Amino acid sequence: MVAYIPVPVLISALLQTLFHGKYVPKGDFEEMKRFFSISIFCVLLMILTQPIGASGGALKSRPVDPSLLNSLRQGGYILYVRHGDATVGEDSPNINFNDCSTQRNLPEAGRRQAVKFGEALRSLQIPIQTPVLASPFCRTKETAALAFGEDKVQADPFWVKIYNLSGSLPPAEQQATLNDLTSKLEASPPPKTNKVIVAHSFPQGIGLGEIPNLGTVVIKPRGQGNGFEVVGRFTLDELLGLLYR
Repeated sequence: MVAYIPVPVLISALLQTLFHGKYVPKGDFEEMKRFFSISIFCVLLMILTQPIGASGGALKSRPVDPSLLNSLRQGGYILYVRHGDATVGEDSPNINFNDCSTQRNLPEAGRRQAVKFGEALRSLQIPIQTPVLASPFCRTKETAALAFGEDKVQADPFWVKIYNLSGSLPPAEQQATLNDLTSKLEASPPPKTNKVIVAHSFPQGIGLGEIPNLGTVVIKPRGQGNGFEVVGRFTLDELLGLLYR
């Protein structure tokens, strides 16, 4: 049987051991007890609140459920994909969609991500409906073009509204955008294909939530008026991991 020792008693015993034979004023001794108690509490709080699967501050990659892969091969889903890493330039307050210099763009690393994404879907035999839809930003169109071919991409201005969700929108406008999003995502693609949308991440807790670069949210449409269901998520690394199974 393990004896339970209250933390204050344990701290007092520790301090008495450290300062054995030395005079420490009572006020200072009590202050040190409070300091040690707060320090121990903070350490325990950090341990208890660390995300499950976290290591070194980064979430471990999770394998994609094989049943999800099999379902995607049958078609009937929407793959909502965030564009590749975009670190070149910045978005101007007055973005011109025909002028990439007014926007953040893909560096070479982001382009390689997009190519790998498209190659992985083809290698895994996941059927894709064309044209692939992309937000009219240069980074989203380029991601889609590198993954699927420039002639198989169609710009859709609706997805600019998703980009705008990260700004300061009035609640009514934000809700209207989310309602329109539902209408888009509840419509099923043609049989035996999957629709791909290359667009933007969402703010935390809104819509489909935060999405990493080339991360994918897998959506099962329920038909017009019936909404949709998010059935899976995977990062680019998790998708590539399927190639080696």
